[in-house]
Amino acid sequence: MKQTCIYYLFLATCFIAMIGGTTSCVSPKTIVYFQGDSLRYSSQEITQKYVPLIQPNDLLTIVVGSLNMEANEVFNTPNLFTTASSNYNSMGGTKAQPIGYLVDMDGAIEIPLLGKVKIAGLNTTDAADTIRIRLKSYLKEPSVIVRTLNFKISVLGEVANPMVYVIPDEKITILEILSLAGDMTIYGNRNNVMVIREENGKREYARLDLTSREIFNSPYYYMHKNDVIYVEPVKSRMLDTDSRIRTVPLIVTIVGGISTLGILIFNLAK
Repeated sequence: MKQTCIYYLFLATCFIAMIGGTTSCVSPKTIVYFQGDSLRYSSQEITQKYVPLIQPNDLLTIVVGSLNMEANEVFNTPNLFTTASSNYNSMGGTKAQPIGYLVDMDGAIEIPLLGKVKIAGLNTTDAADTIRIRLKSYLKEPSVIVRTLNFKISVLGEVANPMVYVIPDEKITILEILSLAGDMTIYGNRNNVMVIREENGKREYARLDLTSREIFNSPYYYMHKNDVIYVEPVKSRMLDTDSRIRTVPLIVTIVGGISTLGILIFNLAK
């Protein structure tokens, strides 16, 4: 009886070890970025360029400068007040941020003394020039700096730090934003990364292959404002997770049986 119990205990232990040791293998071809030629050096012409344009609902900070410091404050006042609002960044949480100038649905902003100034469809440099020309009636040698406060991108799925990221310089590539998110996990599907983009009343869905160098020619290489990136898991990850969930009850049962056998062996050994 004692030898029989030991035999079954040995078989159960081997079975648990077999279950725990089964993991899905990931091929190197599915995780290596920018696969292509094996030359030590090659070059490629940059064909994709993106200059963000101001749109309705954009939140802008506009800093005005001139030789008259007191007069400048009239135009810079909206940048000085702060309000507690969500500040999406790598630290998370909330933080006070400038109210700024909100672009209305007509594509204009309301500036003290100047009234409505339409700037939608312009980049920040052209918008600054437009405002500076209007300010010449009130200020001597005015200078204007325009920046976007709500250029944000959402990153979801199989990345180390999924969250919403605010981009201060208004220009970033999909590779840079994934780097901010801590890169994809080993289970991220690198040849089927989805980008969701909403512009001009249309929602687009694009799937990108980051294992190919063709990603550099994609119109989705440069991120647009409010883009959403979703990194789906590879099938082996989903199957592995599903199999582990289904085997948990079995493992619990076997562990219980081993415990019972251990107690029985201990009593027989007395």
